[in-house]
Amino acid sequence: MIKEKRNKDIKKNNNRKGFQKKEEPVIRFACLGGLEEIGRNMMFFEYENEIIIIDAGLQFPEEETPGIDYIIPNVSYLAERKEKIKAIIITHGHYDHIGAIPYIMQKLGNPLIITTAITKEIIARRQEEFPNTPKLNFDIVKAGDSRKISKNFKAEFFGVTHNIPDGFGTILNTPVGKIVHAGEFKFDYDIKGNPRGLEIWEKLGKEKIHTLLIESTGAEDQGNSISERVVEKEIEKLFKKAPGRIILGTFASLLDRLAEIIKIAERMDKRVAISGSSMKSNIQIARNLGLMKIKKGTLISLDEIRKYNDDKIVILCTGAQGESNASLMKIATGEHRQIKIKKGDSIILSSSIVPGNERSVQILKDDLSRQGALVYHYKMMDIHSSGHAPQEELKTVMKMVKPRFIFPMHGYYFMRWRNAQNAQEALGLKPSETILVDNGQVVLFTKESAKISDEIIPAYYVMVDGLGVGDVGEVVLRDRRMLAQEGMVVIIATLDRRSGRFLKNPDIISRGFIYLRENKEFVEELRKRIKSLVSRNPRHQHIESDYIKSLMRDQIGQFLYNRTKRRPMVLPVIIEV
Repeated sequence: MIKEKRNKDIKKNNNRKGFQKKEEPVIRFACLGGLEEIGRNMMFFEYENEIIIIDAGLQFPEEETPGIDYIIPNVSYLAERKEKIKAIIITHGHYDHIGAIPYIMQKLGNPLIITTAITKEIIARRQEEFPNTPKLNFDIVKAGDSRKISKNFKAEFFGVTHNIPDGFGTILNTPVGKIVHAGEFKFDYDIKGNPRGLEIWEKLGKEKIHTLLIESTGAEDQGNSISERVVEKEIEKLFKKAPGRIILGTFASLLDRLAEIIKIAERMDKRVAISGSSMKSNIQIARNLGLMKIKKGTLISLDEIRKYNDDKIVILCTGAQGESNASLMKIATGEHRQIKIKKGDSIILSSSIVPGNERSVQILKDDLSRQGALVYHYKMMDIHSSGHAPQEELKTVMKMVKPRFIFPMHGYYFMRWRNAQNAQEALGLKPSETILVDNGQVVLFTKESAKISDEIIPAYYVMVDGLGVGDVGEVVLRDRRMLAQEGMVVIIATLDRRSGRFLKNPDIISRGFIYLRENKEFVEELRKRIKSLVSRNPRHQHIESDYIKSLMRDQIGQFLYNRTKRRPMVLPVIIEV
């Protein structure tokens, strides 16, 4: 009895002295974009007073965001904790992973950016367009390197095959275990169709990975990737049979493919011209870093094209997505200063269609073929290979890595749900071990668990429109959608300040609603309604402008709906004379 009491006293004293059991470590994790869209990829890990961010991308506008240039992540949560941010890891140089950097770095305290040499150069080149932003701080790494980022976080980097050089994945060593961000990847195949570079995934399988964060863009696509070797062969076939000039449109970031296309041109003694500032810039960066070797005399300016026979010319250009201001669309519409379509030109679209661009790409193909061009695209031949792993490759990686938990990232909900099914099929994981959340939801990682908390942090859209960042909100977008869908009616009422009577007939301006000259009876009826509303203001009483405007918006709006079943924006203007 005495011994038992003594033991209790010792335990109590130890607790008082600070020997109480240490709490289990918990990593807070959330995505600020990339889970409900294609693009705007940004996520962070938080532990105690340390935050590590991965990627900071933009998203291109949607139908629901008319007039917007870009959509970027909402970083308000991070901005309030900027003293905790230790680094931003950038996995590769695509805009959906780097595009938000000029807009957010100052808010985040301009933290260190850890990335590869070519990604650094792409970021730095774009930063030149933003002269008032702070000078960025870089730590250049390559595959195989590691960095002790902070007291609790260490990062190891491994190379992956994507469609831009030097993309990497990251093994993040944390207090709860090793969490792998796989980057964006696909398998690379040799000439016999055998996958190369699988050793890294096998190695990860021996390291007891806690959670694998794996992309979902290709999770719905069955089978395996098309080898870039196949793509190069198909493009070379088209080069050989082309009767005249070759105009090849693709993404400016597909530097490995562009390098091979230039080699094909050199083998066939063709000259290469480049149209598109982003493509010129990226090719120059790759050459400066020794990633692309081009023979002297191969590259010519657009002004030199006319000096060579048509069958000796290859033009590489941006705009295969049908972007209105890009080179290929300007060529199609006849707005390009140096390039006009000739009958017999071969147009090669070496890219897939980004969701949302289907209509603009169709218009592009129509306009080019109408002018006599021979148009080839990826559904006709294997002239493009996605940079994103399809189902079988995703499953292979999951089986090799053997993580405790899977977090599907990068894609719409259905893509990520399909990837969760891939994980359950490949590894036999339970649904609770394949984590599906939306932007802003917080996941709590412990050594033995991954739980979705009730906490939600701000992750709503921040819109970039011209020089404005974040000043276009939901109310403004709602007005834009209304104007685009229903039009606008402006009512200008000129009234006598003393009597409140009309000094002239109300002026009515219609934009996107009805054509006034062809609807004179309707317009006269509308004027009578307006006069009737204004006459409700008692004579010899001060004009209540706000009251009259409110009446017009409500009652004229209802009248227009009753007559047309449309709801245009009604803008009343009261002029007192």
